[in-house]
Amino acid sequence: MAAAAAVANIGLMDSAYFVGRGEILTWINATLHLSLAKVEEAASGAVQCQLLDMVHPGVVPMHKVNFDAKTEYDMIQNYKVLQDVFNKLRINKNIEVNRLVKGRPLDNLEFLQWLKRYCDAVNGGIMNENYNPAERRSKGGKDRNHKGTNKSSKSLQANRLSSANSADGAPTTEKVCISTVKEDHYMEQIQQLSEKIADLKVSVDSTEKERDFYFSKLRDIEILCQRPELEHLPMTKGIRKILYAADAKDSSLSEANEIITRSPGMFSDEAECQATPQSPYT
Repeated sequence: MAAAAAVANIGLMDSAYFVGRGEILTWINATLHLSLAKVEEAASGAVQCQLLDMVHPGVVPMHKVNFDAKTEYDMIQNYKVLQDVFNKLRINKNIEVNRLVKGRPLDNLEFLQWLKRYCDAVNGGIMNENYNPAERRSKGGKDRNHKGTNKSSKSLQANRLSSANSADGAPTTEKVCISTVKEDHYMEQIQQLSEKIADLKVSVDSTEKERDFYFSKLRDIEILCQRPELEHLPMTKGIRKILYAADAKDSSLSEANEIITRSPGMFSDEAECQATPQSPYT
C-alpha cells in the first residue's frame, strides 16, 4: 500500500508517462471488457471509477457511477465519486476535472497513464480473475435506479389512474397515452439540447485552439521587437504601438504609420539609393 501511495507524486518524466495510447487502451479493454477506441472516450470518469473498484473491492460505490454520462454535469458527478474514493484511500492526487471532462486526448491520456501505474503498484500488474467487470457495471446506479424508478412510477401512475377511474368512471387508456406522448416529447427535447451542448463544446474547443495559435504568433513578434538592436527602430515602435494598444475598438494603425513616417532618416537611405544609379561594374 505504501508503494501505491508513492505513485501519487510521480513526476512527468517517470516511465509511466511514456506508455503509449495503444497499450493504455489494450489494458483498459482487457481489464474491464470494453472496446474503447480513443482515450478521450474515458473522459466521463466511469472507467477510472471501475478500475479502482477492481483493485479496491468494496470501496467504490458503483451504484453512483453513471456509465452513460454524456453531459459535463453527469461526468462531474462521476469525478466526485472518484475524488471521494481518493480521499478514503488517502491518495494525494489532484484530479483536473475541468480538463478531463472536455475530452482532451492528452489530459485524459496522462491521467490514465498515472492510473495504470497506480493499479500496477497495488496488484503487481496481475488481473483479478474473480472480478467480473460486466456484472459490476450492471450493478451501477443508473440501470438499477431506472428500474426502481420505472416500477415506482408505474405503481404510482396505476394508483392514480385507478382512483380517477373509480371516481368519475373515465377510461384510463387515454390518460396513459397522453402521459407517454409527453414523456417522449420531453426525452426528444433533452436529446436535442444534449446535441446542441456537444456542438457548442466542439465550437469552443476550436475557438480556443485558434486563439492560442494567433496568440503564439503575436508573442513571437513581441519577443522579436524586444531585441536590443531592433527595439529603437521606427518600424519596431510602430509594431509595438499596435500590439500594446489599450482600446480594442479603435485601430492604432494610423498612429503607427505616423510614427514610422515622421521618424528622421526613415526613408533617406531608400531615396539616396534611388537617386544615385549603381554602376553594373561595381
